[in-house]
Amino acid sequence: MIIDVFHFSFTVSDVDAASDWLERVLGLELVLRQRQDNDYTRKLVGIDGAILEIAQFAIPGISPLRSTHMLEIVEYVTPKGHRPCELPTNNAGVAHLALMVTDVHARYERMRSQGVEFVNPPVQITAGANRGGWSCYLRGPDGITFELMQPSPARLEALGLTA
Repeated sequence: MIIDVFHFSFTVSDVDAASDWLERVLGLELVLRQRQDNDYTRKLVGIDGAILEIAQFAIPGISPLRSTHMLEIVEYVTPKGHRPCELPTNNAGVAHLALMVTDVHARYERMRSQGVEFVNPPVQITAGANRGGWSCYLRGPDGITFELMQPSPARLEALGLTA
């Protein structure tokens, strides 16, 4: 039986640059940094000679239920990977990570002033389960897509949060 989500992970070309961006731009908290250079990791990822640099992140003030982190980024030091193409979200296998926020418009303006590439400004959600909320997509390190999603005022109130 599946009991929870342990973490979400992206492969990046430069773990130092991506870590800096995640901390500085998104405000995530670095929990652990480590090098994986062992037989277990090579067997797990199925890549001979793999050496990985890993950084794990949490949302400040939010404790994951059963893990120490919610996001992990991985750089393959050896063998070095490559980005085969752009990562538009309509390509099969391309993922995005949605972060729930209470201040999507202010974050959009602040992040845009930091040079973050947005797909769109905050868009009001007019249909579906998140109706009444706001959402926008942005590009992070290596073209990874993130979403900032602000729930509707009623949903925020039900969660004990305010916009």
